[in-house]
Amino acid sequence: MTDTAAGRPDDRTASALRFATELVAWVAAPWALSTYSWTLAVLSVVMLIGLPTVFATPGDKAQVLVAVPGRVTVLLVLLQLVAAVVFSWLAWSGWVAAPVTVLAAVTCFTEWRRWRWLCRPEPARAAG
Repeated sequence: MTDTAAGRPDDRTASALRFATELVAWVAAPWALSTYSWTLAVLSVVMLIGLPTVFATPGDKAQVLVAVPGRVTVLLVLLQLVAAVVFSWLAWSGWVAAPVTVLAAVTCFTEWRRWRWLCRPEPARAAG
């Protein structure tokens, strides 16, 4: 199913899973890093929340502060997923980190159509 206006894939399920994984990354990264440095903990949150807020692909997000190609948006999502998995294993026990790993894997699967759309050249994305 696609959004007829821009050819953008319907990603309601993917966006919910993506947001859940982002929340885990936003909690796990500073949790794990705080044992080493509060500065690193704060910087991790600023980076994980700030980068996707500032840099976005037109057509993928309603408000774009700094326009970037779709591949950059995909890399920012992958950064969130990797942070959620790695830092959950560093911060918490396996019975918490294992479901986070599964969540990230399922998120990758559900994001696949959006990622393919984002990686298309801009004119092809706009045409649908």
